[in-house]
Amino acid sequence: MSDQLIMENYLLLLKSTVEVYVHGTLESSNPDVRKSLKNGLDMIMQAQADTYDTMTEYGWYTVNNVQANVIQQTISNIQNGN
Repeated sequence: MSDQLIMENYLLLLKSTVEVYVHGTLESSNPDVRKSLKNGLDMIMQAQADTYDTMTEYGWYTVNNVQANVIQQTISNIQNGN
């Protein structure tokens, strides 16, 4: 297994873990539990950001900028119900 594949899997794991922490934080009725989950969420989000940064440094995660005209066309499509 390559380092890139390991990092991709780790990033996916972090992203799915964020969802669990978000739902737990939002649904918690106990302030202490909510605070604990929020702290965990913050830690997971930082780990995700660090992993993303490392992957972009190695060229393993690329982001393509969308041209303004494509964004505008998408907004128009949504507004027109397309």
